[in-house]
Amino acid sequence: MSHTHVELRRGAYADSVTLLQVSRTVAAGAGVEAAQVAMATDLNLEVLRGMGFAPPADVTANDLVVALRLDDASTLEASLATVDAALAASSQVAGGTTEQEPPRTTGSALHRDREDGHTLVLVSVPGPSAFVEAMDALDAGHDVMIFSDNVPIEQEVALKRTASERGLLVMGPDCGTAVVGGLGLGFANAVVPGPIGIVAASGTGCQQLMSLLDHADLGVGSALGVGGRDLSADVGGLSTRESLRRLDDDPAVELIVVVSKPPANEVATAVRAYAATLRTPVEFALLGPGQPDLTAAVESVLARLGRDAPEWPVWGTIVGSNRGRLLRGLFVGGTLCDEAMLVATQSVGPIRSNIPLSPDLALGPDLDADTHLMIDFGDDALTSGRAHPMIDPTLRLDHLARVAADPRTGVLLLDVVLGHGAEDDPAAALAPAIARAACPVVVALVGTSSDPQGLARQAEALAAAGAEVHLSNAAACRRALDLIGAA
Repeated sequence: MSHTHVELRRGAYADSVTLLQVSRTVAAGAGVEAAQVAMATDLNLEVLRGMGFAPPADVTANDLVVALRLDDASTLEASLATVDAALAASSQVAGGTTEQEPPRTTGSALHRDREDGHTLVLVSVPGPSAFVEAMDALDAGHDVMIFSDNVPIEQEVALKRTASERGLLVMGPDCGTAVVGGLGLGFANAVVPGPIGIVAASGTGCQQLMSLLDHADLGVGSALGVGGRDLSADVGGLSTRESLRRLDDDPAVELIVVVSKPPANEVATAVRAYAATLRTPVEFALLGPGQPDLTAAVESVLARLGRDAPEWPVWGTIVGSNRGRLLRGLFVGGTLCDEAMLVATQSVGPIRSNIPLSPDLALGPDLDADTHLMIDFGDDALTSGRAHPMIDPTLRLDHLARVAADPRTGVLLLDVVLGHGAEDDPAAALAPAIARAACPVVVALVGTSSDPQGLARQAEALAAAGAEVHLSNAAACRRALDLIGAA
């Protein structure tokens, strides 16, 4: 008979990535049916309830919850010992040892960095703390890449205006992907250097471009992420302009591609006008109604360079679909979710979402509706207090199980994003969930043959579980529409 144990450890803190690894270590132990070790944020408490655990009352986000479901109570002591050992080991690794005393403050670190001649500071701290750290870096004369999300828009504007006045570049906030000086930062795919420079107001949009270009044997030398809000009316494209200027000055860049989530029309018009003044040709991949999808944009880049577009690969084949009528998309990439909604809207009409194309289509907190819907699990509201779903798939897997069993679901559309920084083996957890699904599953697999997870290995594992896998997100969406007879 199963035994459930939930305990609260007040004031004990570890970051979300560390706790994800601890949870996986404990879950792999003998006699453990389920394990979740997490900070008691509202989102994590909801995940615990979804897993069948009853969180303790009177908890705060500064408390640690250890939740275990065991085959029987006899393994509890050993399982808790595994929790303690895994937490202790992660603490030792995080602390580490160095021959040189580490800087005690951000300011002293920036001073040392200036002496060493470095020019880019990467900020990855909780969103509420990112502004101070980024402004310190700008004051010290450095460009900044802000990996942190949940940074208020007014702080982003202040940072980028300061950077613009000083000839500096702010990448982000929520800059998940970049290639600077040939070095991949954040969730970067492994690509060969080449003549393409990318300005990306989109992390996974940038990764889709890099993956398709890599399959077409075309390299990327630089990818400057500017944050998904840079082309909004509030920010006005400040970092996009600076990035365009820098890539235009780079003699190794033969063609610039600007990719973005749906931008503000007036900002897109101004950026196009600025690009027309540059020496280097610029292609635009700005998502929006009536605009080309990202795969079509890559094909336009190839045509401009006199190259034929290859056949975009597909692994596995789904034959027929006789279940529900609804399309349900569960994404880890916000831009991939946006692109899928834009493609699907042409065939099935408006799509409900937590990142809707218009405010009247917003989903409620339960993320459910009796209609077509698509969810971005990487949205700020779902990552507060926990790792991004490209690292921690728990939240999407929990939702996937419910949606796949829903008789209203006609087809399930997923994305899997590979690259440095992402989950080591996403197919390991996702393939069993796909195999259990009672509906067809179509996957957009974004990655390259050189990515550490192995593009072919991931694709074959997902296809073996029953999914149809596409390198092109737009093609995956159209295939999903075809399966419900809506293409």
